[in-house]
Amino acid sequence: MNILHQCPENIAEPTVITIGTFDGVHKGHQKILKRLEEVKYQKNLKSIVFTFYPHPRKVLDPQQNSIKILSDKEEKIQLLQPFNIDYLIFCPFTKEFANILPEKFVEYLAVHLNIQHIIIGYDHRFGRDRKGDINTFLNLKNKHNYDVEQIPAETINEINISSTKIRNFLLNGNIENANQLLGYKYFLTGTVVEGKKLGTQIGIPTANIKVNDNDKLIPANGVYCGEVFLENKVYKGAVNIGTNPTTDNDNIQKIEVHIINFNEDIYHQKIQISFTKKIRDEIKFSSINQLKEQILKDIQICQNII
Repeated sequence: MNILHQCPENIAEPTVITIGTFDGVHKGHQKILKRLEEVKYQKNLKSIVFTFYPHPRKVLDPQQNSIKILSDKEEKIQLLQPFNIDYLIFCPFTKEFANILPEKFVEYLAVHLNIQHIIIGYDHRFGRDRKGDINTFLNLKNKHNYDVEQIPAETINEINISSTKIRNFLLNGNIENANQLLGYKYFLTGTVVEGKKLGTQIGIPTANIKVNDNDKLIPANGVYCGEVFLENKVYKGAVNIGTNPTTDNDNIQKIEVHIINFNEDIYHQKIQISFTKKIRDEIKFSSINQLKEQILKDIQICQNII
C-alpha cells in the first residue's frame, strides 16, 4: 500500500476510487472497501482510498466541534491494511480545499488520478457548501468517462451504522454495541509512561498510557476488560479509565491497564489496548485496601470473560 500524505499531482495507472473520512473504518466502511477490492480485480485497476487529515469537522467549525476521532492516522492505516489498497491518500483538509467547486474536484479526480470507477457511501457529500453528491458524479460521468456507484447504508438491528452512533456508544461506556457496529474491538494506541506507581506499591502494577493523538476518543470512565498488544504478543488486561478518586485529587483523566500474568519493565514502549466489556463504573473507596480488594476482583472477572 502506497501511503501519500499530500493530494497527488498524477497517478498514471487507471484507478478505482472511494472517498471519505473513514473514521473508525466501521462495518459500513468495510462494505465499501470490499466492493472497492472487487472492482479492482474485476476491471484490473489500481485501487485508491482518498481520505482526509485532519478530520473535516475540526477545520470547518473548530470552535463548535470538539469532535473526537475513532482512529488516528496510524490506526486508520492498520485498519485499512486487509483490503489490498494500492494507494491510500491522506489529503490535507483545509478551508481552501473545502471551498472547491464540486465539479472542479471531480475534474481533479478524472484528470490527475485517472479514475475509471467511483464508489461512494450513501450519504457522501463534498465541495463548496457540501453541494456535491452522487448526482454530481452521475452528471459528469460521460464527460470524464467513468462508472459510478453508491453503496447503501449498512444496517445492524435496523440501525444505520455511522461513526456518530459509535462515538455515542463509547462515550456512554457501551463497548459491546460500539464493537458490533465497528466489526472489531475498539482500541487505543499509545506509549507507556511513568505514573505514581501506586499499583506497584500494592502489588498490582499497571501501565499508564499516553495515547498517540489528543483527539482520540477515550471511552467513558470506568473499568473494562480487554486485550493488550505488546511486542507482537497478546495478553489479557483490566483497564481503568478515570481520575483515580480514591488516591488522586487532580481530576485528570488517566488510562491504566493491569496486564494479567505479566511483570516486565515496558516504559516508553508502544502499546495497544482493545476493549471487550465494561464491568463497572469508577468508584471512590474509603481505603487503599478496599481499592486493592476490588481491583483483584476486577482482574478475576477479566480472566474469566475474555
